[in-house]
Amino acid sequence: MNPLTESQLMVNRRQFFGRTATGIGSAALGNLLRQDGLAGQTGGAFGGLGSLPHFAPKAKRVIYLFMNGAPTHTDLYDYKPLQQQLHGKPVPQDFVEGKRFSTMTGNPQGKLMLAPIEPFKQHGQSGAWVSNFMPHVGKAADDICFIKSMHTEQVNHAPAISFFMSGAEMPGRPTLGAWLSYGLGSDTDSLPSFVVMTSVSKGTTCGQIFYDFYWGSGFLPSRFQGVKFRAGGDPVLYLQNPNGITGQERRGMLDDLGKLNRMRHAEFGDPEILTRIAQYEMAYRMQTSVPELTDVAKEPKSVLDLYGPSVKERGSFAYNCLMARRLIERGTRFVQVMHAGWDQHRSVTTELYNQCRDTDQPSAGLIADLKQRGLLEDTLVIWGGEFGRTPFIQGDFRNRRQWGRDHHPYAFTTWMAGGGVKPGMTYGASDDLGINAVKDRVHVHDFQATLLHLLGIDHERFTYKFQGRRYRLTDVHGKVVKPILA
Repeated sequence: MNPLTESQLMVNRRQFFGRTATGIGSAALGNLLRQDGLAGQTGGAFGGLGSLPHFAPKAKRVIYLFMNGAPTHTDLYDYKPLQQQLHGKPVPQDFVEGKRFSTMTGNPQGKLMLAPIEPFKQHGQSGAWVSNFMPHVGKAADDICFIKSMHTEQVNHAPAISFFMSGAEMPGRPTLGAWLSYGLGSDTDSLPSFVVMTSVSKGTTCGQIFYDFYWGSGFLPSRFQGVKFRAGGDPVLYLQNPNGITGQERRGMLDDLGKLNRMRHAEFGDPEILTRIAQYEMAYRMQTSVPELTDVAKEPKSVLDLYGPSVKERGSFAYNCLMARRLIERGTRFVQVMHAGWDQHRSVTTELYNQCRDTDQPSAGLIADLKQRGLLEDTLVIWGGEFGRTPFIQGDFRNRRQWGRDHHPYAFTTWMAGGGVKPGMTYGASDDLGINAVKDRVHVHDFQATLLHLLGIDHERFTYKFQGRRYRLTDVHGKVVKPILA
Protein backbone atom coordinates (compact mmCIF):
# COMPACT_ATOMS: atom_id res chain seq x y z
CA MET A 1 0.00 0.00 0.00
CA ASN A 2 1.13 3.52 -0.75
CA PRO A 3 2.63 4.91 2.53
CA LEU A 4 0.73 8.19 2.13
CA THR A 5 -2.57 6.35 1.62
CA GLU A 6 -1.84 4.11 4.59
CA SER A 7 -1.13 7.12 6.77
CA GLN A 8 -4.38 8.82 5.73
CA LEU A 9 -6.33 5.68 6.51
CA MET A 10 -4.76 5.44 9.96
CA VAL A 11 -5.58 9.08 10.70
CA ASN A 12 -9.17 8.59 9.61
CA ARG A 13 -9.40 5.41 11.69
CA ARG A 14 -8.10 7.29 14.74
CA GLN A 15 -10.60 10.10 14.07
CA PHE A 16 -13.43 7.59 13.97
CA PHE A 17 -12.44 5.90 17.22
CA GLY A 18 -11.70 9.21 18.89
CA ARG A 19 -15.06 10.66 18.07
CA THR A 20 -17.01 7.58 19.06
CA ALA A 21 -15.20 7.44 22.39
CA THR A 22 -16.35 10.94 23.30
CA GLY A 23 -20.05 10.50 22.89
CA ILE A 24 -21.62 8.19 20.37
CA GLY A 25 -24.63 8.83 22.49
CA SER A 26 -27.23 7.47 20.13
CA ALA A 27 -28.88 4.21 20.99
CA ALA A 28 -29.10 3.17 17.38
CA LEU A 29 -25.54 4.04 16.53
CA GLY A 30 -24.31 2.27 19.63
CA ASN A 31 -25.91 -0.90 18.30
CA LEU A 32 -24.36 -0.44 14.90
CA LEU A 33 -20.92 -0.08 16.40
CA ARG A 34 -21.34 -3.08 18.62
CA GLN A 35 -22.22 -5.10 15.56
CA ASP A 36 -18.92 -4.03 14.03
CA GLY A 37 -16.97 -4.56 17.24
CA LEU A 38 -16.20 -0.85 17.57
CA ALA A 39 -18.12 0.12 20.68
CA GLY A 40 -16.25 0.95 23.85
CA GLN A 41 -17.45 0.97 27.45
CA THR A 42 -19.98 3.68 28.12
CA GLY A 43 -21.83 5.09 31.09
CA GLY A 44 -25.28 3.95 29.94
CA ALA A 45 -26.67 0.84 28.36
CA PHE A 46 -26.70 2.63 25.01
CA GLY A 47 -24.31 5.50 24.52
CA GLY A 48 -23.14 8.01 27.10
CA LEU A 49 -19.71 8.87 28.42
CA GLY A 50 -17.62 6.28 30.20
CA SER A 51 -16.69 8.89 32.82
CA LEU A 52 -20.31 9.33 33.95
CA PRO A 53 -21.91 9.24 36.39
CA HIS A 54 -19.31 10.87 38.63
CA PHE A 55 -20.92 9.28 41.70
CA ALA A 56 -23.87 7.09 42.55
CA PRO A 57 -27.06 8.78 41.28
CA LYS A 58 -30.29 9.09 43.21
CA ALA A 59 -32.26 9.59 39.98
CA LYS A 60 -31.94 7.65 36.74
CA ARG A 61 -34.39 9.63 34.66
CA VAL A 62 -36.31 12.93 34.58
CA ILE A 63 -39.84 14.02 33.70
CA TYR A 64 -39.98 17.80 33.47
CA LEU A 65 -43.50 19.26 33.50
CA PHE A 66 -42.77 22.74 32.20
CA MET A 67 -45.56 25.32 32.36
CA ASN A 68 -44.95 27.79 29.52
CA GLY A 69 -46.17 31.26 30.31
CA ALA A 70 -45.29 31.34 34.02
CA PRO A 71 -47.85 30.10 36.57
CA THR A 72 -48.81 32.55 39.28
CA HIS A 73 -47.08 31.39 42.45
CA THR A 74 -49.11 33.78 44.52
CA ASP A 75 -52.37 32.08 43.46
CA LEU A 76 -51.16 28.47 43.57
CA TYR A 77 -48.45 27.67 46.10
CA ASP A 78 -47.10 30.72 47.95
CA TYR A 79 -49.60 31.64 50.65
CA LYS A 80 -49.27 35.19 51.97
CA PRO A 81 -52.00 36.39 54.40
CA LEU A 82 -50.74 39.97 54.09
CA GLN A 83 -51.78 39.98 50.43
CA GLN A 84 -55.37 39.53 51.58
CA GLN A 85 -55.07 42.39 54.07
CA LEU A 86 -53.65 44.75 51.44
CA HIS A 87 -56.08 43.77 48.68
CA GLY A 88 -56.92 46.84 46.60
CA LYS A 89 -54.28 49.00 48.28
CA PRO A 90 -51.11 50.36 46.62
CA VAL A 91 -48.12 48.02 46.70
CA PRO A 92 -45.62 49.12 49.39
CA GLN A 93 -42.78 50.78 47.54
CA ASP A 94 -40.03 49.35 49.73
CA PHE A 95 -40.84 45.89 48.30
CA VAL A 96 -40.31 46.96 44.68
CA GLU A 97 -37.82 49.80 44.89
CA GLY A 98 -35.14 49.52 42.18
CA LYS A 99 -36.70 46.45 40.57
CA ARG A 100 -37.06 46.03 36.79
CA PHE A 101 -40.47 44.82 35.69
CA SER A 102 -42.00 43.96 32.36
CA THR A 103 -42.66 46.89 30.04
CA MET A 104 -46.35 46.02 30.38
CA THR A 105 -46.08 46.82 34.09
CA GLY A 106 -43.58 49.60 33.86
CA ASN A 107 -43.21 51.47 37.11
CA PRO A 108 -45.16 49.55 39.78
CA GLN A 109 -45.73 52.71 41.79
CA GLY A 110 -49.42 53.06 42.52
CA LYS A 111 -50.26 49.51 41.42
CA LEU A 112 -52.85 47.81 43.60
CA MET A 113 -52.27 44.60 45.51
CA LEU A 114 -54.35 41.63 44.41
CA ALA A 115 -55.28 38.91 46.89
CA PRO A 116 -55.18 35.22 45.86
CA ILE A 117 -58.16 34.36 43.68
CA GLU A 118 -58.88 31.11 45.53
CA PRO A 119 -58.33 30.30 49.20
CA PHE A 120 -55.38 28.21 50.42
CA LYS A 121 -55.42 25.12 52.63
CA GLN A 122 -52.78 23.11 54.43
CA HIS A 123 -52.35 19.54 53.26
CA GLY A 124 -50.94 16.30 54.60
CA GLN A 125 -48.61 15.71 57.49
CA SER A 126 -46.23 18.28 56.02
CA GLY A 127 -48.84 21.03 56.31
CA ALA A 128 -47.93 22.43 52.90
CA TRP A 129 -50.05 25.38 51.77
CA VAL A 130 -51.66 24.77 48.40
CA SER A 131 -54.44 26.72 46.72
CA ASN A 132 -57.87 25.31 45.98
CA PHE A 133 -56.84 25.73 42.35
CA MET A 134 -54.68 22.61 42.81
CA PRO A 135 -56.59 20.16 45.05
CA HIS A 136 -54.96 17.01 43.63
CA VAL A 137 -51.42 18.40 43.98
CA GLY A 138 -52.42 19.35 47.52
CA LYS A 139 -53.30 15.71 48.26
CA ALA A 140 -49.86 14.70 46.97
CA ALA A 141 -48.07 17.32 49.11
CA ASP A 142 -46.32 14.76 51.31
CA ASP A 143 -44.53 13.41 48.22
CA ILE A 144 -43.46 16.86 47.03
CA CYS A 145 -40.64 19.28 47.80
CA PHE A 146 -41.80 22.87 47.19
CA ILE A 147 -39.05 25.39 46.44
CA LYS A 148 -40.54 28.82 47.12
CA SER A 149 -37.44 30.96 46.67
CA MET A 150 -36.76 30.54 42.97
CA HIS A 151 -35.56 33.62 41.11
CA THR A 152 -34.25 34.32 37.64
CA GLU A 153 -32.68 37.07 35.55
CA GLN A 154 -35.13 37.26 32.68
CA VAL A 155 -38.49 38.96 32.49
CA ASN A 156 -39.63 37.80 29.02
CA HIS A 157 -40.84 34.34 28.11
CA ALA A 158 -38.53 32.93 25.44
CA PRO A 159 -35.25 34.10 27.03
CA ALA A 160 -36.43 32.94 30.46
CA ILE A 161 -37.44 29.49 29.17
CA SER A 162 -34.16 29.20 27.28
CA PHE A 163 -32.34 30.14 30.51
CA PHE A 164 -34.02 27.31 32.42
CA MET A 165 -33.51 24.77 29.68
CA SER A 166 -29.99 25.62 28.54
CA GLY A 167 -28.40 27.93 31.11
CA ALA A 168 -28.27 30.74 28.54
CA GLU A 169 -30.81 33.42 27.68
CA MET A 170 -30.04 33.27 23.96
CA PRO A 171 -30.67 30.17 21.82
CA GLY A 172 -27.72 28.08 20.74
CA ARG A 173 -26.71 26.14 23.85
CA PRO A 174 -27.58 22.48 24.50
CA THR A 175 -30.72 21.95 26.56
CA LEU A 176 -31.08 19.78 29.64
CA GLY A 177 -32.25 16.69 27.79
CA ALA A 178 -29.49 17.05 25.20
CA TRP A 179 -26.83 17.30 27.90
CA LEU A 180 -28.15 14.18 29.59
CA SER A 181 -28.46 12.24 26.33
CA TYR A 182 -24.87 13.11 25.53
CA GLY A 183 -23.56 12.34 29.00
CA LEU A 184 -25.66 9.42 30.23
CA GLY A 185 -27.01 7.86 27.07
CA SER A 186 -30.19 5.81 27.18
CA ASP A 187 -31.52 2.57 28.63
CA THR A 188 -33.17 1.61 25.35
CA ASP A 189 -32.21 1.25 21.72
CA SER A 190 -35.78 1.43 20.42
CA LEU A 191 -36.86 4.85 21.69
CA PRO A 192 -35.13 8.23 21.81
CA SER A 193 -33.23 9.17 24.94
CA PHE A 194 -34.86 12.63 24.92
CA VAL A 195 -38.55 13.09 24.06
CA VAL A 196 -40.66 16.26 23.99
CA MET A 197 -44.45 16.62 24.08
CA THR A 198 -46.47 19.83 24.03
CA SER A 199 -50.04 20.80 24.88
CA VAL A 200 -52.21 23.84 25.47
CA SER A 201 -55.54 24.24 27.24
CA LYS A 202 -58.59 24.72 25.01
CA GLY A 203 -59.90 28.24 24.90
CA THR A 204 -56.58 29.77 25.90
CA THR A 205 -56.16 33.26 24.50
CA CYS A 206 -52.50 33.73 25.43
CA GLY A 207 -50.67 30.50 24.75
CA GLN A 208 -46.92 30.68 24.28
CA ILE A 209 -45.15 29.55 21.13
CA PHE A 210 -43.15 26.33 21.41
CA TYR A 211 -39.78 27.13 19.86
CA ASP A 212 -37.63 24.21 18.72
CA PHE A 213 -34.62 25.58 20.57
CA TYR A 214 -36.37 24.71 23.85
CA TRP A 215 -35.25 21.13 23.17
CA GLY A 216 -32.30 21.78 20.87
CA SER A 217 -28.83 20.27 21.02
CA GLY A 218 -26.98 23.57 20.49
CA PHE A 219 -23.34 22.91 19.68
CA LEU A 220 -23.64 19.23 20.59
CA PRO A 221 -24.15 16.87 17.64
CA SER A 222 -27.77 17.09 16.57
CA ARG A 223 -28.44 13.42 17.42
CA PHE A 224 -28.81 14.61 21.02
CA GLN A 225 -31.70 17.02 20.39
CA GLY A 226 -35.18 16.18 21.64
CA VAL A 227 -37.54 14.13 19.48
CA LYS A 228 -40.95 15.75 19.42
CA PHE A 229 -43.98 13.47 19.64
CA ARG A 230 -46.93 14.98 17.76
CA ALA A 231 -50.55 15.14 18.88
CA GLY A 232 -52.03 14.22 15.49
CA GLY A 233 -51.18 11.69 12.79
CA ASP A 234 -48.13 9.53 13.39
CA PRO A 235 -46.58 10.48 16.74
CA VAL A 236 -43.21 10.71 14.98
CA LEU A 237 -42.74 11.53 11.29
CA TYR A 238 -41.67 8.87 8.81
CA LEU A 239 -42.66 5.86 10.92
CA GLN A 240 -44.47 4.29 7.97
CA ASN A 241 -42.72 2.68 5.06
CA PRO A 242 -43.21 4.45 1.70
CA ASN A 243 -45.88 2.99 -0.54
CA GLY A 244 -44.63 -0.15 -2.26
CA ILE A 245 -41.70 -0.67 0.13
CA THR A 246 -41.72 -3.65 2.48
CA GLY A 247 -40.07 -3.70 5.87
CA GLN A 248 -37.44 -6.13 4.58
CA GLU A 249 -36.62 -3.88 1.63
CA ARG A 250 -36.32 -0.86 3.89
CA ARG A 251 -34.00 -2.80 6.19
CA GLY A 252 -31.76 -3.70 3.26
CA MET A 253 -31.63 -0.12 2.02
CA LEU A 254 -30.75 1.12 5.50
CA ASP A 255 -27.95 -1.43 5.80
CA ASP A 256 -26.44 -0.34 2.50
CA LEU A 257 -26.90 3.32 3.28
CA GLY A 258 -25.31 2.84 6.70
CA LYS A 259 -22.22 1.29 5.14
CA LEU A 260 -21.87 4.20 2.73
CA ASN A 261 -22.33 6.77 5.51
CA ARG A 262 -19.79 5.08 7.77
CA MET A 263 -17.26 5.06 4.92
CA ARG A 264 -17.98 8.75 4.46
CA HIS A 265 -17.48 9.42 8.16
CA ALA A 266 -14.17 7.52 8.16
CA GLU A 267 -13.03 9.80 5.36
CA PHE A 268 -14.19 13.17 6.72
CA GLY A 269 -14.88 12.69 10.43
CA ASP A 270 -18.05 14.80 10.33
CA PRO A 271 -20.13 13.95 13.46
CA GLU A 272 -23.34 14.82 11.64
CA ILE A 273 -22.81 11.74 9.48
CA LEU A 274 -23.13 9.70 12.66
CA THR A 275 -26.32 11.60 13.39
CA ARG A 276 -27.68 10.64 9.98
CA ILE A 277 -26.99 6.96 10.64
CA ALA A 278 -28.54 7.15 14.10
CA GLN A 279 -31.68 8.90 12.86
CA TYR A 280 -32.29 6.34 10.11
CA GLU A 281 -31.82 3.45 12.50
CA MET A 282 -33.91 4.95 15.28
CA ALA A 283 -36.76 5.66 12.85
CA TYR A 284 -36.67 2.02 11.78
CA ARG A 285 -36.76 0.72 15.35
CA MET A 286 -39.58 3.09 16.30
CA GLN A 287 -41.82 1.54 13.67
CA THR A 288 -42.37 -1.22 16.21
CA SER A 289 -41.78 0.50 19.55
CA VAL A 290 -43.88 3.65 19.09
CA PRO A 291 -47.22 2.02 18.17
CA GLU A 292 -46.90 -0.21 21.23
CA LEU A 293 -45.92 2.77 23.37
CA THR A 294 -48.89 4.92 22.34
CA ASP A 295 -51.50 2.16 22.65
CA VAL A 296 -53.06 2.76 26.07
CA ALA A 297 -55.85 0.23 25.61
CA LYS A 298 -54.20 -2.23 28.00
CA GLU A 299 -53.81 0.34 30.78
CA PRO A 300 -56.13 -0.55 33.68
CA LYS A 301 -59.02 1.81 34.31
CA SER A 302 -57.64 2.47 37.79
CA VAL A 303 -54.46 3.87 36.22
CA LEU A 304 -56.26 5.95 33.60
CA ASP A 305 -58.46 7.41 36.32
CA LEU A 306 -55.37 8.75 38.09
CA TYR A 307 -54.71 11.14 35.19
CA GLY A 308 -58.23 12.46 34.75
CA PRO A 309 -60.95 12.45 32.09
CA SER A 310 -58.83 13.74 29.18
CA VAL A 311 -56.16 11.03 29.45
CA LYS A 312 -57.28 9.26 26.25
CA GLU A 313 -57.27 12.51 24.26
CA ARG A 314 -54.03 12.59 22.26
CA GLY A 315 -52.26 15.88 22.72
CA SER A 316 -53.80 16.67 26.10
CA PHE A 317 -51.57 17.29 29.08
CA ALA A 318 -53.04 14.24 30.81
CA TYR A 319 -52.25 11.99 27.84
CA ASN A 320 -48.71 13.39 27.67
CA CYS A 321 -48.16 12.70 31.38
CA LEU A 322 -49.20 9.09 30.88
CA MET A 323 -46.91 8.84 27.84
CA ALA A 324 -44.09 10.25 29.95
CA ARG A 325 -44.50 7.41 32.43
CA ARG A 326 -44.63 4.85 29.63
CA LEU A 327 -41.51 6.35 28.01
CA ILE A 328 -39.33 6.33 31.10
CA GLU A 329 -40.62 2.86 31.91
CA ARG A 330 -39.18 1.74 28.56
CA GLY A 331 -35.80 3.43 28.98
CA THR A 332 -36.10 7.05 27.84
CA ARG A 333 -33.80 9.26 29.91
CA PHE A 334 -35.48 12.68 29.77
CA VAL A 335 -39.09 13.56 28.96
CA GLN A 336 -40.00 17.22 28.57
CA VAL A 337 -43.76 17.84 28.83
CA MET A 338 -44.57 21.47 28.02
CA HIS A 339 -48.00 23.01 28.60
CA ALA A 340 -48.74 26.53 27.39
CA GLY A 341 -51.35 29.08 28.37
CA TRP A 342 -50.19 30.34 31.78
CA ASP A 343 -49.62 33.93 30.62
CA GLN A 344 -52.55 35.40 32.54
CA HIS A 345 -52.23 39.12 31.99
CA ARG A 346 -55.99 39.54 32.01
CA SER A 347 -57.39 36.15 32.94
CA VAL A 348 -56.55 34.98 36.47
CA THR A 349 -60.27 34.90 37.29
CA THR A 350 -61.20 33.00 34.10
CA GLU A 351 -58.59 31.04 32.12
CA LEU A 352 -56.47 30.17 35.14
CA TYR A 353 -59.25 27.78 36.15
CA ASN A 354 -58.88 25.97 32.80
CA GLN A 355 -55.11 25.71 33.16
CA CYS A 356 -55.35 24.24 36.64
CA ARG A 357 -58.18 21.89 35.69
CA ASP A 358 -56.09 20.50 32.83
CA THR A 359 -52.82 20.11 34.74
CA ASP A 360 -53.64 19.53 38.43
CA GLN A 361 -54.94 15.95 38.38
CA PRO A 362 -52.50 14.66 35.71
CA SER A 363 -49.51 16.08 37.61
CA ALA A 364 -50.58 14.44 40.86
CA GLY A 365 -51.66 11.30 38.99
CA LEU A 366 -48.20 10.95 37.48
CA ILE A 367 -46.64 10.99 40.95
CA ALA A 368 -49.13 8.39 42.22
CA ASP A 369 -48.63 6.17 39.17
CA LEU A 370 -44.83 6.25 39.45
CA LYS A 371 -45.04 5.63 43.19
CA GLN A 372 -47.24 2.55 42.93
CA ARG A 373 -44.88 1.09 40.30
CA GLY A 374 -41.78 1.67 42.41
CA LEU A 375 -40.45 4.16 39.85
CA LEU A 376 -40.72 7.39 41.85
CA GLU A 377 -37.64 6.57 43.92
CA ASP A 378 -35.33 6.97 40.94
CA THR A 379 -37.44 9.19 38.68
CA LEU A 380 -37.22 12.94 39.24
CA VAL A 381 -40.47 14.80 38.50
CA ILE A 382 -40.26 18.59 38.17
CA TRP A 383 -43.15 21.09 37.86
CA GLY A 384 -42.64 24.79 37.19
CA GLY A 385 -42.45 27.67 34.75
CA GLU A 386 -39.95 30.28 33.63
CA PHE A 387 -40.80 32.88 36.31
CA GLY A 388 -43.70 33.92 38.54
CA ARG A 389 -46.33 36.63 38.33
CA THR A 390 -46.77 39.90 40.15
CA PRO A 391 -48.66 39.87 43.47
CA PHE A 392 -50.17 43.16 42.37
CA ILE A 393 -52.79 43.61 39.68
CA GLN A 394 -52.43 44.17 35.98
CA GLY A 395 -55.62 45.65 34.54
CA ASP A 396 -58.62 47.54 35.86
CA PHE A 397 -59.33 46.71 39.48
CA ARG A 398 -63.01 47.56 38.95
CA ASN A 399 -63.41 44.84 36.29
CA ARG A 400 -62.89 41.49 38.01
CA ARG A 401 -63.15 39.44 34.82
CA GLN A 402 -60.14 41.30 33.46
CA TRP A 403 -57.86 40.91 36.47
CA GLY A 404 -54.39 39.75 35.62
CA ARG A 405 -50.80 39.55 36.80
CA ASP A 406 -47.63 40.51 34.92
CA HIS A 407 -44.26 38.76 34.59
CA HIS A 408 -42.26 38.46 37.81
CA PRO A 409 -38.67 37.13 37.99
CA TYR A 410 -37.87 37.92 41.65
CA ALA A 411 -39.72 35.10 43.40
CA PHE A 412 -41.69 32.06 42.28
CA THR A 413 -42.30 28.42 43.14
CA THR A 414 -41.08 25.21 41.56
CA TRP A 415 -41.70 21.75 42.95
CA MET A 416 -39.95 18.40 42.67
CA ALA A 417 -40.88 14.86 43.61
CA GLY A 418 -39.01 11.55 43.74
CA GLY A 419 -35.49 11.02 42.42
CA GLY A 420 -33.62 11.63 45.66
CA VAL A 421 -35.48 14.78 46.77
CA LYS A 422 -36.87 15.05 50.32
CA PRO A 423 -40.64 14.56 50.26
CA GLY A 424 -43.08 16.67 52.26
CA MET A 425 -40.71 19.61 52.42
CA THR A 426 -40.98 23.33 51.79
CA TYR A 427 -37.65 25.00 51.09
CA GLY A 428 -36.95 28.71 50.92
CA ALA A 429 -39.36 31.59 51.17
CA SER A 430 -40.38 34.84 49.58
CA ASP A 431 -41.19 38.00 51.53
CA ASP A 432 -44.56 38.71 53.13
CA LEU A 433 -46.04 39.76 49.80
CA GLY A 434 -44.43 37.11 47.57
CA ILE A 435 -42.45 39.78 45.71
CA ASN A 436 -38.82 38.92 46.56
CA ALA A 437 -37.10 35.64 47.39
CA VAL A 438 -35.54 36.30 50.78
CA LYS A 439 -34.74 32.98 52.49
CA ASP A 440 -32.53 30.21 51.06
CA ARG A 441 -32.70 31.73 47.60
CA VAL A 442 -32.41 29.33 44.64
CA HIS A 443 -31.17 30.67 41.32
CA VAL A 444 -31.81 28.93 38.00
CA HIS A 445 -28.18 27.75 37.88
CA ASP A 446 -28.56 26.32 41.42
CA PHE A 447 -31.62 24.42 40.22
CA GLN A 448 -29.65 23.02 37.25
CA ALA A 449 -26.67 22.07 39.42
CA THR A 450 -29.01 20.23 41.80
CA LEU A 451 -30.74 18.36 38.98
CA LEU A 452 -27.40 17.14 37.62
CA HIS A 453 -26.25 16.18 41.11
CA LEU A 454 -29.30 13.98 41.59
CA LEU A 455 -28.31 12.19 38.38
CA GLY A 456 -24.81 11.57 39.69
CA ILE A 457 -23.15 14.41 37.77
CA ASP A 458 -20.81 17.11 39.14
CA HIS A 459 -21.98 20.14 37.19
CA GLU A 460 -18.52 21.74 37.29
CA ARG A 461 -16.87 18.69 35.72
CA PHE A 462 -19.47 17.99 33.05
CA THR A 463 -18.26 20.07 30.09
CA TYR A 464 -18.07 20.11 26.31
CA LYS A 465 -15.35 21.87 24.36
CA PHE A 466 -16.65 24.13 21.61
CA GLN A 467 -14.74 26.82 19.73
CA GLY A 468 -11.83 26.66 22.15
CA ARG A 469 -13.88 26.95 25.35
CA ARG A 470 -15.23 24.32 27.69
CA TYR A 471 -18.95 24.94 28.24
CA ARG A 472 -21.21 23.58 30.92
CA LEU A 473 -24.95 23.75 31.59
CA THR A 474 -24.49 26.05 34.60
CA ASP A 475 -22.01 28.35 32.80
CA VAL A 476 -19.66 29.52 35.59
CA HIS A 477 -22.30 29.58 38.33
CA GLY A 478 -24.50 27.29 40.37
CA LYS A 479 -24.39 25.45 43.67
CA VAL A 480 -26.17 22.28 44.69
CA VAL A 481 -29.13 22.88 47.00
CA LYS A 482 -28.08 20.19 49.49
CA PRO A 483 -30.85 20.67 52.13
CA ILE A 484 -33.47 19.27 49.73
CA LEU A 485 -31.51 16.08 49.03
CA ALA A 486 -32.85 12.92 50.68
